[in-house]
Amino acid sequence: MAGNFYSVRCSDCENEQTVFGKASTEVACAVCGTTLARPTGGNAEIDHEIVETVESR
Repeated sequence: MAGNFYSVRCSDCENEQTVFGKASTEVACAVCGTTLARPTGGNAEIDHEIVETVESR
């Protein structure tokens, strides 16, 4: 499975967390519970700031 991992910063609490770019389930912030990414059937819709690409494949 090819895809990228992104470091995403939550706009509510400033927590940074790694998210898979093709996430198949909703990804919530580990600190405050805000939704960071939603599945769309392909690439996930990331709703917050992408700080960097952590790993490319």
